[in-house]
Amino acid sequence: MAMVTSLVRVNQLLLERIDAVLRPLGLTFARYEVLRLLAFVADGAGEMAMTRLGSLLQVHPTSVTSAVDRLVRQGYVERTRSATDGRVVLASLTPAGRAVVEEATEGLNREVFQRPGLPPEQVLELTGLLGRLRADAGDHVQPDDVPATFSSR
Repeated sequence: MAMVTSLVRVNQLLLERIDAVLRPLGLTFARYEVLRLLAFVADGAGEMAMTRLGSLLQVHPTSVTSAVDRLVRQGYVERTRSATDGRVVLASLTPAGRAVVEEATEGLNREVFQRPGLPPEQVLELTGLLGRLRADAGDHVQPDDVPATFSSR
């Protein structure tokens, strides 16, 4: 029980730090994840099917639709129909979306990710242990997929 309650509490504390960075940008962590994923694919195809977004983020389709709806209203994402299959709805970043996701990522790196509260070797150990818990729960992560070194950039 102590492990689970500690994990839940650490999650709450980290989300507070994340929210402090994202809130001034008008983002939630869920919407940031959508933007970040679209930014990754923007270097390739530049767009992604809504169903694929949900699958990769492991969230219900209505959650993806809600997040994308808000991002469209904010001018960060565009939604279009596939030219080859009109049933498929695609989401893509706008220039404003690309700018805000980069600003958010810089802020998160500076304020959250680079200051986890543990020395690098413990971060590696914890990441490995959490990877095992995630894999056991069916998440898309390999238990041994732990970074070789801790990057503090």
